[in-house]
Amino acid sequence: MKKLLGNVCAFFFVPALYGQITVTEPIPATATIDVHAADLQAQTIPRTIFGTFLEPIGNSTYNGLWAELLENPSFESGLWSPEKNAHMLHDNPELRTASQLAVPLPWEPLDARQGNRYEIEYGDAANSWQSLRVLGVPGQSTGIKQRVYLPIHRTQDYVGSFYARHLSGDNGITLSLRTWDQEKVLASVHIHAEQASWKKYNFTLHVEPGQLRRLDPAAFVVEVQGNERVDLDEFSLMPADAIHGLDPDVVKMAREMKSPLVRFGGNFTSAYHWIDGVGPRDKRINQRNIAWGIPEYNSFGTDEFLDFCREIGAQPQIALNLGSGTPQEAAAWVRYVDEHWSKHSGLLWELGNELWGNWNLGYPTHQELAGRTAEFSKAVRSVDPAAQLIATGADPDSFKQWNAIQLTSPPGTFNFLSTHFVVPTGEVMMKDPAPGFIDAAAFALPVELERRLHDAQKQIDDTPGYKGRVHLAFTEWLFVGNPLNAPIFTNTGGAIVTGGFLNMLLRNSGVVPVSDMTGIMEFAGIWKNRGQVYASPGYYVFKMFASANAAQLVSVTTAAGSYAVANGVRRLPEIAAVPYLDVTAALSEDRKTLTLFCVNRSLTTDIPTTIRLHEFAAERTATIHALSSSSLADGNNEVSPQRVVPVDSVESVGPNGWTHTFRHASVTVLSVERK
Repeated sequence: MKKLLGNVCAFFFVPALYGQITVTEPIPATATIDVHAADLQAQTIPRTIFGTFLEPIGNSTYNGLWAELLENPSFESGLWSPEKNAHMLHDNPELRTASQLAVPLPWEPLDARQGNRYEIEYGDAANSWQSLRVLGVPGQSTGIKQRVYLPIHRTQDYVGSFYARHLSGDNGITLSLRTWDQEKVLASVHIHAEQASWKKYNFTLHVEPGQLRRLDPAAFVVEVQGNERVDLDEFSLMPADAIHGLDPDVVKMAREMKSPLVRFGGNFTSAYHWIDGVGPRDKRINQRNIAWGIPEYNSFGTDEFLDFCREIGAQPQIALNLGSGTPQEAAAWVRYVDEHWSKHSGLLWELGNELWGNWNLGYPTHQELAGRTAEFSKAVRSVDPAAQLIATGADPDSFKQWNAIQLTSPPGTFNFLSTHFVVPTGEVMMKDPAPGFIDAAAFALPVELERRLHDAQKQIDDTPGYKGRVHLAFTEWLFVGNPLNAPIFTNTGGAIVTGGFLNMLLRNSGVVPVSDMTGIMEFAGIWKNRGQVYASPGYYVFKMFASANAAQLVSVTTAAGSYAVANGVRRLPEIAAVPYLDVTAALSEDRKTLTLFCVNRSLTTDIPTTIRLHEFAAERTATIHALSSSSLADGNNEVSPQRVVPVDSVESVGPNGWTHTFRHASVTVLSVERK
């Protein structure tokens, strides 16, 4: 079986169920790009297509954006689903002993050989429902510990607090940071906790330079004195350089994305009650995030989200709870945010998330959908008439029936219909796909999405009273799958799909003026593991596009060949006329900078290209930012945080343009200045 990828004219000659890639126009020896800078396109580029998405899932907020170093600080039970608990015990089998001794996960006894010296106390806790009683052993070290990863590369100072209630015996508590093998004490502080009622104690710890290596685990240890018996609750341990409780490395990288919007939403939305996440942080209840089976400590709530938005220069975009929530609750949240945000009105609010999915708590039936949307819309608009509302729409490959129901609402009920595309790129119709087939099929996805989005907009425009008043909001997009055989959010292949997707958004912002990439933390964005913050290749592609000085599309024509996909990715298996070299061109607002956004989809062919500029007399130098890698499976991690990053360079520009070679499977942003 032969494959066709690049400019080799060959085919997958297989039965229809197997699929094929077909060259519809071979890549020429030298491709051409003609940019007509005076031919301004009707649509200006709204910054809101470069929105991002934050949801408490995985380690995106807790253990990620939120700088808190401890898990389960309030000693609660039931915070993880049985499946998540099983994973935790599989990865850390020593925690089984902790569970047998009534120490809540992921805390451990300081010395398990002492046996039962711990008791869970229910009710009358300093926070939530449970506290931990520790019964000291005279002459021995008794206490608890938890594995932590310190951002030791950035700071040596840590601040913390805890609640204690003295019962009997000695009254000293020692808090320390140690190497995980406990052979070395890195920092220590002793506190007298003699009060018989709950009292909060604060402490600081300083680790001398050179005592702990980057990525090495440390132990946070709580040790009671002698025969002391004490109740403990609600611990906190933060890097001293945290910004409003936020990780400064994450804030810095998020700020550099230049994202104008951050969506706070997702599947957790349908069970999230915003009131739980406001007020004094050490009094907010701990509970399970039922959507993802992980803890929701509520320490990162509305005020902290707004702080994050301010720090990175973004506007908040919040998804309201249309599952277990009420219209009154939604209206109160809108009022609270408007009162605590400088704009005070007119923010983007999403009326639920993926309400068509039965994984969302309290999802509406088709009979309930339009009524619930209208009821919440009325409640929000009663508080903020200028609010911009996004009603829940369906995915671009299956939208017609669901969106038709939403469109029975009176015009003016909402401003946008949302759409999502979270697709497993490795799930193709082709059986036993040849190497490269999945990559070529995934790279083509934005081309077919562009066509489907126009179909969805046409349905809106054909509805009386809606034309020109309602557009689409692409509030989630992500490419997932098996990292061994597909372009996904953590590898270079996924970054190539991201480049094509962003080009599609640039060309179609008149249809989709709002878009939120999944996500600013984890997935295609910023990651944190073992205290080290790094980014996926897709983050850098997003940053290349969002940071460019581009405001007005101009006409561009490209002659570089094309291919077609048959029986490709299951969600969009048939895609025709996929350009190997996908190019969008735009001018800055002052018309002085011309930028080209270029994606080479060929897996094997570097494409020499003559770039001709019309009606634009350029300076003699072009600035180049290009991302590629030796393998599409390459990505970044905490050990090699910059394995895949853009390469910056400059090139000479002639009177009418220049020749540039686009590396195979790459994303390139080129810019020139007007003379």
